[in-house]
Amino acid sequence: MGSTIAIKVEHLNKSFGKGESFVDVIQDASFSIRKGELIALVAPSGAGKTTLLMMLGCVDDPDNGSIWLGAEKVYANKWLTKETRKIRREKIGFIFQAHYLIPFLNIIDNLTLLPQASKTDEKVSKAKARELLKYFDIAEKENAMPSQLSGGQNQRVAIARALVNNPEIILADEPTAALDANRSVDVVNMLKKITREQGVTIIMVTHDERMLPYCDRVMKIEDKKVVLDEPLHTT
Repeated sequence: MGSTIAIKVEHLNKSFGKGESFVDVIQDASFSIRKGELIALVAPSGAGKTTLLMMLGCVDDPDNGSIWLGAEKVYANKWLTKETRKIRREKIGFIFQAHYLIPFLNIIDNLTLLPQASKTDEKVSKAKARELLKYFDIAEKENAMPSQLSGGQNQRVAIARALVNNPEIILADEPTAALDANRSVDVVNMLKKITREQGVTIIMVTHDERMLPYCDRVMKIEDKKVVLDEPLHTT
């Protein structure tokens, strides 16, 4: 597989329940996403957006199919490693609708919690955290508590937290849903900046069609099928 591919999926399927409660969610999904792309994932509520995101994030088990993250094949009808947590820790960052910052820790401690849990040296993790806070123009907030920040500032911190372990891929589940239009555009522009300047691939679930022009491509789930627009250009 070419080095420009960040995520590749072949014939991926997912269903829930049995008998009368059986629900088919994703049928025979096959697609590729390039490194450094910002992808909008759109579909009606209950169509399987979060389920697809969690399968790509090595959280939910597919029924069958194949998943590659970069050059590594991680799933082929079963997980190819028992250490899916290690894959998540090393390759993937997550952003959610709520920022989920720990309210009794200040901003710098929120950012360094995961690296230090992964045995990263405290000085190294704090240096990385401060670099990210500066990158997102909130360096002066490192000692503030989450309750002292605005919703948009907390979401910036959540994005910084997703980047603190240098992931290749970020999976964002409606990261702008709790924000007003101006702050939503601000957040999506930050995500776009990350893809352009750091080569990170981002899949963003969104219900807000105003965010689509900021993305490189749109992925839809229609009648249990995953449809991904072709890129506007290739390099």
